[in-house]
Amino acid sequence: MNNTKHKILGIAVAASLAAAAGASAQQTTLSPQQARITDEAIHADLTGYATTQGRIKALNDAGRPVRDYHLSKAQCWLDVSFHEYTRNDRSDFPQAALTEAEKLIAGMEQGASPLPTDTPLVNGAARLREDLWKRLGAIHGTPGFECAQQAVACGEVELVHAGNEFNQQQWRHAKPYIQIAEDWVNDAEALARQCGVASAEPPPASPLALTANVLFEFDRDQRGDIRAYSLQSLDQSLARIREEGLTLTGVELIGHADRLQGRGYDYNQDLSERRARTVRDLLEQRGIAEPLIRYEYRGDTEQVQRCEGVKPQAALRECLIPNRRVEVKFNVTR
Repeated sequence: MNNTKHKILGIAVAASLAAAAGASAQQTTLSPQQARITDEAIHADLTGYATTQGRIKALNDAGRPVRDYHLSKAQCWLDVSFHEYTRNDRSDFPQAALTEAEKLIAGMEQGASPLPTDTPLVNGAARLREDLWKRLGAIHGTPGFECAQQAVACGEVELVHAGNEFNQQQWRHAKPYIQIAEDWVNDAEALARQCGVASAEPPPASPLALTANVLFEFDRDQRGDIRAYSLQSLDQSLARIREEGLTLTGVELIGHADRLQGRGYDYNQDLSERRARTVRDLLEQRGIAEPLIRYEYRGDTEQVQRCEGVKPQAALRECLIPNRRVEVKFNVTR
């Protein structure tokens, strides 16, 4: 992938989209994977995708904004379906994701209210990264949701996509899509924070928070043992504070370890504390005053990813990396 967020790649040419706008709204049934060997079968499937894309475009043309939660969710279900179809996914995921898109589209076309906000774990997808699900769920129902609808919807779909990949080929294939989901979550939180701040009369100062996770290699706790991409996430949070003109009022650090207890419970408690101290020192090096930082540690008592049944040991350690973390919560005011 050359983009952190999916886009529909070649679903249809412009002529196909134009034809799709007037096509029947009945549910699209993709050719069975074993039948996708003829030009006719592939053309029929691409026409189905084009028809569905045309229905989304028609809803947008009729006045439903692109940022709308349900329109965005339909688009993202369609995107992940087509992405896996083009990767020759042999499971039921492309069909199941496409069907979810069409359910939402049909509801919008019929003016149904309220439309569903649940996100089914289609094709039996694993529910990975409960922490990300919770962060997205916390935005629902808040004033900031108005501005963050698209990012929330696509983050939820991408977590299902990652869970499907995990079931099929374990963590190595799920990890890129988890990263995409994390990007959506961070974007959603930023959009929710900034929602309405450009109004003529700024709102009174209120507590806000930015979150990042600093991830460590197995049984390690030093600065050089931090995964580079998680360090980048930390620096992006610090950059957002500057860019949004926020005032940092405090930083909370919570150290964690994974569930592998080869050396026992007390060892993992100590390991999680050492990781929290390392991140504390790292933040001080980045200019955050020591009195603003407090830390605690919880060992392996709060796992965000279980990785049951993952083998061999190297794959299990890699799968468990989201648990080898220091949660960083930047408390800010506007």
